[in-house]
Amino acid sequence: TRDGFERTLYLVRRRIAVELDALSLLKKDDGSEEVYFASFSSQTIVYKGMVQGCVLPQFYKDLQNEDFTTKFVIYHRRFSTNTTPKWPLAQPMRVVGHNGEINTLIGNVNWVKAREKSKALPDHELEDLVSADNTDNIVMMCNTQDVPNLLEPLVDLNRSDSANLDAVFELMTKSRHRAPCALMSLVPTAYENEPALNDNPEIVDFYKFHGGLLEAWDGPALLVYSDGKSIGASLDRNGLRPARYSITSDGTVYMMSETGVVDLDESDIVSKGRLGPGQMINVDLETGEFKDNIAIKSEIASRHPYGEWIAENRRDIPKMSFGDDRSYDDATATFAQGSFGWGLEDIGMQIQDMAGSGKETTYSMGDDAPIAVLSERPHTPYNYFKQRFAQVTNPPIDPLREGVVMSVAMTLGKKESIYKVSEKGARLIHLESPVLNGNEMDRIASLAKEENGGFQQASISTRYALEDGPDGIKAAIDAICDKAVDEVRNGGVEVLILSDMAAEQAEHLHLHPAPRRRRCRPPLSHQGGSPNGYNAVHPYLALETVKQWHGQARTQSMMKAGKLKDATLDEAQANYRTAVENGLLKILSKMGISLLSSYQGAQIFEAMGLGEEVVNTSFKGTTSRIGGVDLADIASETASMRPESSDEKAKLINYGYYKPIPKRGEYHANSADLAKLLHDAIGLDKKVSAATTRDVAENDGVKPKNAAGYEIFKKSLESAPLANIRDLLDFESDRESIPIEDVEPISEIMTRFCTGAMSLGALSREAHETLAIAVNRVGGKSNSGEGGEDVVRGTDLSDVDEKGRSPTFPHLAGLKNGDSANSFVHQIASGRFGVTPEFLVTGKQLEIKMAQGAKPGEGGQLPGPKVSEYIASLRASKQGVTLISPPPHHDIYSIEDLAQLIHDLHAVNEKAGVSVKLVSSIGIGTVACGVAKAQADVIQISGGDGGTGASPLSSIKHAGMPWEMGLSEAHSALLSNGLRDRVVLRVDGGIRTGRDIAIAAMMGAEEFGFGTIAMIAEGCVMARVCHLNTCPVGVTSQKEELRKKFPGTPEHVVNFFVFVAEEIRELMAHLGYSKFEDIIGRADLLKEDNDQIKRIAKTKGVSLSGFFSSIPDSKADRAFLRATPAEGGGLKDDTVHVNGFSSDLDREICEHPDVKAAIESDEGGDTAVSFNIKNTDRSTCAMLAGDIARKYGNRGLAGNLNINIFGSAGQSFGAFTLPGMRVRLTGEANDYVGKGMHGGEIVVSPEADAGFVAADSSIVGNACLYGATGGDFHANGRAGERFCVRNSGAYAVCEGTGD
Repeated sequence: TRDGFERTLYLVRRRIAVELDALSLLKKDDGSEEVYFASFSSQTIVYKGMVQGCVLPQFYKDLQNEDFTTKFVIYHRRFSTNTTPKWPLAQPMRVVGHNGEINTLIGNVNWVKAREKSKALPDHELEDLVSADNTDNIVMMCNTQDVPNLLEPLVDLNRSDSANLDAVFELMTKSRHRAPCALMSLVPTAYENEPALNDNPEIVDFYKFHGGLLEAWDGPALLVYSDGKSIGASLDRNGLRPARYSITSDGTVYMMSETGVVDLDESDIVSKGRLGPGQMINVDLETGEFKDNIAIKSEIASRHPYGEWIAENRRDIPKMSFGDDRSYDDATATFAQGSFGWGLEDIGMQIQDMAGSGKETTYSMGDDAPIAVLSERPHTPYNYFKQRFAQVTNPPIDPLREGVVMSVAMTLGKKESIYKVSEKGARLIHLESPVLNGNEMDRIASLAKEENGGFQQASISTRYALEDGPDGIKAAIDAICDKAVDEVRNGGVEVLILSDMAAEQAEHLHLHPAPRRRRCRPPLSHQGGSPNGYNAVHPYLALETVKQWHGQARTQSMMKAGKLKDATLDEAQANYRTAVENGLLKILSKMGISLLSSYQGAQIFEAMGLGEEVVNTSFKGTTSRIGGVDLADIASETASMRPESSDEKAKLINYGYYKPIPKRGEYHANSADLAKLLHDAIGLDKKVSAATTRDVAENDGVKPKNAAGYEIFKKSLESAPLANIRDLLDFESDRESIPIEDVEPISEIMTRFCTGAMSLGALSREAHETLAIAVNRVGGKSNSGEGGEDVVRGTDLSDVDEKGRSPTFPHLAGLKNGDSANSFVHQIASGRFGVTPEFLVTGKQLEIKMAQGAKPGEGGQLPGPKVSEYIASLRASKQGVTLISPPPHHDIYSIEDLAQLIHDLHAVNEKAGVSVKLVSSIGIGTVACGVAKAQADVIQISGGDGGTGASPLSSIKHAGMPWEMGLSEAHSALLSNGLRDRVVLRVDGGIRTGRDIAIAAMMGAEEFGFGTIAMIAEGCVMARVCHLNTCPVGVTSQKEELRKKFPGTPEHVVNFFVFVAEEIRELMAHLGYSKFEDIIGRADLLKEDNDQIKRIAKTKGVSLSGFFSSIPDSKADRAFLRATPAEGGGLKDDTVHVNGFSSDLDREICEHPDVKAAIESDEGGDTAVSFNIKNTDRSTCAMLAGDIARKYGNRGLAGNLNINIFGSAGQSFGAFTLPGMRVRLTGEANDYVGKGMHGGEIVVSPEADAGFVAADSSIVGNACLYGATGGDFHANGRAGERFCVRNSGAYAVCEGTGD
């Protein structure tokens, strides 16, 4: 049969790879493949190459032959973030073309390996690759992954996500799945509560059934597929990628990611449409029939009675009420809490907020405590992990606005084969929530009875005897794993419970095992005080703690006083569960994952301080770049947290992990003591302010700066406990020291200083403007942060009197004529607060905030009490309303979209460089390469310990890596890929001293951001109440009475910068370098400080050697410090990338004499001009908007400038339009029409002779009017997804939108 022949070709292709490898013919010496099968099928032919698309026909003569015809063609071109591509990383295109990212790849690959391993037929069945029956058995019942002597492995993490998806998709189509069925299973839609499926329960049943068999390959994706029998396309459940299609009168279907790619006569088009979230279209290549989303899915879903199977076999566990009975008395509960590493803060902050309000704790000021492996205090194993997050190449999800596509539902039970569908696949236990209470655990236990389903269950204790000592932990883990395998293999267990519960809490230690082997058998439920990596958990100790907290007199009195919402005990426990579920959704969304079932096993975290033994035993495949503790260390650390006894008088320890505790608590670098030392050095007295004696004090109370005081400040940090990776480093020069007089002056060094992106709103006006003036004085770069900026700050001061006062800024002191409060860098964040055309054209650099160090993967947050009338006016918001920006998701969901925003900004302000702010994480090197290729001028790497005005506490503590790791990776990747000369690298996050800057420079940084320490330099006393609007010195408060207590002046901050620059000069003189740029990228000048590493017992396994070995040696070749020869080879800081041909139409519009005359005169009349457009013309009208904004600001033109355009417009058509601009497009447009629109009018309508019904057809793309603040928009047709998101004033009319 044709299918049998296809299976033979498929298996032979995988066999040949093995044979070639055995002959050493498969790979080159560099590891890249020597032989690669682009195509090996009787039904499809793949033409591809690692070349530009237009070059492909020169390699394949078929593509030049007019006699060569086909029923279908798929053309796929990718934006490559990787400039050294290899065939295994290229799109296979054997059955699927994939434009997107698979965020759950590691978990998906692990589960596929487990499923293949569980197949039953022996390896010798793989010998016969010809017999149709035998090949059918092979693909469905033989392990095709773990037989390297016979078949190339099915999946491999060394391949791209697209290649692995294609491999699994291909195997499924070679079994008995039709291509649409395979894709529906792998990339399911969000079917729950979907009104569009109300009339098609069979489709819902299909997804319910397959959701229990297969974890979704989750992430933003447009997928086009063909197995030679049909061709189709589908979007991921979020619908993030654009996908437009047209059907012509001859029945031809054209589907493309951008409309206008194929030049079609609109009179020949009978229908235009778009794919929405999770939707699919399909064309049968044998019959030619076109099937829309419902038609094709209903056809596939009707092949089996999935609904009947589910009703007969599946058991559901809904949420049940919580019990009121206490399991322990207070003394025993406290002992158990201490044994599991709980501290007073966990209850007083986290449990209180979760049980009291159903939300996790909000906190501020970032994470200035040591990373766990460097801490002198004991830490639970969780603190050795950092959550990973999406940035640039794929987006985080907005869980607040798009939570409908997310789910925390899980299943328990044996998972059957995905290749051979049968009724047995429905035999599962479905959990509404992964957070179980005692009643739900009892319900699960009852399912073991035959009459309730007969789900066989077993429980294994994860406790081991204290007397076994630290070395007993490895044997205990092995025993647990062996017991688990035996229960499944020999006992037929379908639900396995790992429990640390015991009647006598005092006799044993808790163990943190990570089950391994035979992953495809029963999912695990965990019953524990400290759950870790399971399908579901019963957090009995947390629920017991909620009961304990609820019963305390203090809690009850707070409820009666209205400080806490009154709640019953059941409601308090339900609140806790809600908070945990929302926290899970937030963590999933950071990585762009929608389903907890896909997150499970995906290892979306990075280890920080775990040694090889721990990783290989329990977290195989997890990244751990600097080594760290072993299993015995973990056992010892856990034992050290165990209370001495369970005496009634025993109390929990306050470890001070969040708030500094004098003497006994965890070390915090930014303390009140540190602030006092710095204030003494720079001459700041916190008692001197507008509220006290500043107006009568000499020099506004600014005392002379004290160099000896700065030395004390510096020495206090040098002798402090270890906290950061850089604390383990020392300098090692390659030359003799030089006199300090030979070193470049501080004025040159300080031009590299920047302030962190701290918003006006997070900071008070006084603090924000003082910082801007100070850093502008020294020639550095101030940063507006998120939220816009007052236009009054755009003009240099010229009205300052002899007392340093200005009527323009009456609330500031210490001013000088010529000072500027205008931020050098104007930030564009995901919320678009305050982003107007005038804001964009008055910035000297425009920064795109892709991530924030304190909460990567999340948007900014400004509590309602801090949104004053003034702040609300700048942000086009309402006073008192909490402002939470979405994560960068709605208009930046790929590297192409970031490139488009960079293009938009280069268009509206051609003289301003564009910077992109990223946060340190594994893989940031690849991201940085993509950002550089997207034409960014500056890349900023922020550390995960960055400060913040308000953020979820869990995000502050558990997301983002140290900047040392991200900076070195980004610098190395850019240098290795020949891109380093195209961008300036900036770094920030906990930088405090000249030593920090020198180390950062040697790792590749050229500019350096000061955040929290700059706030301290203007008076911050580290009260850590930024989120409460109660800052005692007015640095982070919007309350008038507190703002008057602000003690800082620009001179204080300048004094600090001078001290830091002088420290850098001293270090350079010691190292023998006269110019700062000569130490940039010189990691060879750094070495491990063994004395520092030996300071703490658990750092003995830490090694930084591998950390530095990957940084290229740039000692001889310093060309990367200058711009590319094509851009003149000058200083990179003076070079701005310029848009190419994609802005030619924009330039033509701006240079049109009638347009220039209308702008120059602005006499209030009407001017009309006309142009043709194609879809490679991008950001059209943005340059024109910039010209108008530079001359007239946001008020725009008094008259009307009528711009008539005809054709298919590219991305961001009509971006940043202003009053007086009337833009009319006859044709169609792609994504982001009217992005940042501030005024004027945009009208989009089809051609008059169009053959389709306009009201039923798509005419503009996704994310239109994103961040608009005014104007009128009209579309004679339908818009795409996320229409008018972040709209704050535009009036919009269209004839239908996406979900």
